[in-house]
Amino acid sequence: MSDPHPGSLAEQLAARFGDTLSLTAVRNETIAELAAADLIAVTTALRDEPVFRFSELIDLCGIDYLSYGQTEWDTDTAGGDGFSRGVEGQAMGRFNWDERPRAASEPRRFAAVIQLLSIEHNRRLRLHVFCDDDTLPMLPSLTSVWAGVNWFEREAFDLYGIIFDGHPDLRRILTDYGFVGHPFRKDFPLIGNVEVRYDPELKRVIYQPVSIEPRVLVPRTIRNDADLLQAKAEAADHWREN
Repeated sequence: MSDPHPGSLAEQLAARFGDTLSLTAVRNETIAELAAADLIAVTTALRDEPVFRFSELIDLCGIDYLSYGQTEWDTDTAGGDGFSRGVEGQAMGRFNWDERPRAASEPRRFAAVIQLLSIEHNRRLRLHVFCDDDTLPMLPSLTSVWAGVNWFEREAFDLYGIIFDGHPDLRRILTDYGFVGHPFRKDFPLIGNVEVRYDPELKRVIYQPVSIEPRVLVPRTIRNDADLLQAKAEAADHWREN
């Protein structure tokens, strides 16, 4: 049986949406960037139109580009002895939006990534949408398109502070009641602001300022994956041999 909708997914998206979507392909994955104002119309079409039929929203997560392109480590690859030692963190404010590296930076700070699946056509699509306002990041809620996105949007709101306009019950989902701040923002201190301990004299749990020293132990560096580079080199050798 011939395909009633010939062409690659990127070609079909370009033909249907034109300049509304900015399309790229990374490691055989189709990525479409679009404006927040177009999100509901585009996702509704992706869900309903026969050529697409993206009936499943697999995931939605937030991104903070505050420190994109910056690194707190001396190396960009790991040797036989591993990475260098962790650097001393500067807690709150160790990254500065105004001083970010312009060559590798994004023009806006907050974005959401949406992963879609078409079971009917066995295809996946990644949507990338930026918030227009860095001070009050906001996107339209997709709960009217895919009801299952409800908790994903609550998680992005809790961890990144992204507000989803039209969400029926937008409240924190992972942090405690009364939590202040959004812990996945890059200017949030890794050690947090408050620690909880049991006081044997008062015989109750108390809250107090964090007392531990801030230290960055996870390598924060943008680098290419060595396994993928090796696979690419092997594929090039195979092509030359044949």
